[in-house]
Amino acid sequence: MTYFIFAGDMLVMAFMIVTVVWLSLRSSAEHLEEAALIPLMDERVDEREDDA
Repeated sequence: MTYFIFAGDMLVMAFMIVTVVWLSLRSSAEHLEEAALIPLMDERVDEREDDA
């Protein structure tokens, strides 16, 4: 049973890796840069809230 779970995990990991590589090869450098900045730019500060 442990080997079955391990094999399933490896298949899922392989699928995710292939998906990331495939999407990276199809995308432009600008699009990849924008996607890489999403986690860093997720908290947008509204300047109007700072004035209040």
